[in-house]
Amino acid sequence: MGHLDHAAFGWLTPVLSYVMACTGAALGLRCTVRALAATGRSRRNWLITAASAIGTGIWTMHFVAMLGFAVSGTDIRYDVPLTVLSLVVAMVVVCAGVFAVGYGRDRTRALLTGGLTTGIGVASMHYLGMAAVRLHGEVHYDPMTVALSVVIAVVAATAALWAALNIESPVAVTVASLVMGAAVSSMHYTGMFAVSVHVEPSGAPLSGATAMQFIFPLAVGLGSYLFLTSAFVALSPTTREREATASAQQAVTPVATRA
Repeated sequence: MGHLDHAAFGWLTPVLSYVMACTGAALGLRCTVRALAATGRSRRNWLITAASAIGTGIWTMHFVAMLGFAVSGTDIRYDVPLTVLSLVVAMVVVCAGVFAVGYGRDRTRALLTGGLTTGIGVASMHYLGMAAVRLHGEVHYDPMTVALSVVIAVVAATAALWAALNIESPVAVTVASLVMGAAVSSMHYTGMFAVSVHVEPSGAPLSGATAMQFIFPLAVGLGSYLFLTSAFVALSPTTREREATASAQQAVTPVATRA
């Protein structure tokens, strides 16, 4: 039985992964709030941005945390197509959940449907990412702990969508994103504690890429996307701000005409 280390670099990967999860959640919530105040194409675009932010944050959280995953007695590689597929799954399922909330007429039903879909999708992303792991040995899972991780994922997703529907102030969004980040991180590490590895020493080369060859550059790229998009959203005027500006311009126009 190989010894599993979930934090080979100490607190660096858990803390950094938590920051990425919180950043994605905060950005996604802000975009969803903007979407619910918009209509037509603008609403759709904000919802897509929200889904990409949350999906990217969750995926980046998972694989930044995986940078600290090590098993004694074997190297670890990652299957590139499966890893990329896990990112696509994260994006698609979060998009489905966000759109269910953004366009659902019955908010309660939309919340439950979106939360269940998104939660199961997040769990699927996690275990698909784990399926991409290549090592000398066999990976086993404790069924009860896996089930618990899925429940945490569904609850976390539902809570995030509820926050998107009911929270508007920046302070409340910040608090909600911190809670969401903690929930996503809890889901990840609960799922990782379900893992055990029976190492079978071998001199044969492992297929796939190392974490530093593939996961790290991709995580850095997606992390940069989150921070740049956060800056764009922060600088973009809200619907209320645009309406206030338009009202001010209309009030100034008659005065200028009389002058």
